[in-house]
Amino acid sequence: MNKQEILSRVDHTLLTTTATWEQVKAICDEGMEFGTASVCIPPRYVKRAAEYVGNRLKVCTVIGFPNGYNTPEVKVFETEDAIRNGADEIDMVINLGLAKAGDWEGVLEEIKAVKASCKGRILKVIVEACQLTQEEKVAVCRVVSMSGADYIKTSTGFSTGGATVEDVALFRANIGPDVRIKAAGGIRTFQQAQAMLEAGADRIGASALVALARQDKGQ
Repeated sequence: MNKQEILSRVDHTLLTTTATWEQVKAICDEGMEFGTASVCIPPRYVKRAAEYVGNRLKVCTVIGFPNGYNTPEVKVFETEDAIRNGADEIDMVINLGLAKAGDWEGVLEEIKAVKASCKGRILKVIVEACQLTQEEKVAVCRVVSMSGADYIKTSTGFSTGGATVEDVALFRANIGPDVRIKAAGGIRTFQQAQAMLEAGADRIGASALVALARQDKGQ
């Protein structure tokens, strides 16, 4: 798989708390230049970014980020607001407290509520795999598969660990046939990205790969 094929599966990401519009605009420019799958940006900049890129690039944003402990009603409102502002894709964080308590019905209902508010847009469900046991990872694969969500996503990138090849392979073995995988968190090289894709990921969340591609071009 060449680097352009990998970039076409990358959500080019900027989710730092200090992100400015000029920085968001810059990654939009990079996303368009390098043909990434989307840019993943803070909700505050969705409207401006969507107007800036038009139909040249998908705009993704995050919901309940990064801790996931907002109420379902707040996550639904956030999602509806993001869609109104022009978001094409939604990455939501599950309520990890419900997962840890074994309240999988609660996790399922929340995801389903957010999915309904996406109005047909792609929904990726961030499960923060580094906080889950093996048994919980298998259970959350089942719940995401039942929810109607489009992707299961490994990590926020803001916790104690990121994507691993082992987790991607575990997800691939346990999700339903209609669910795809987004590997995110700590993916800083094309070699790491390719390993995730070979393990079964369909999308990569990363902030560093476009810069590497630019170096390759000598820019």
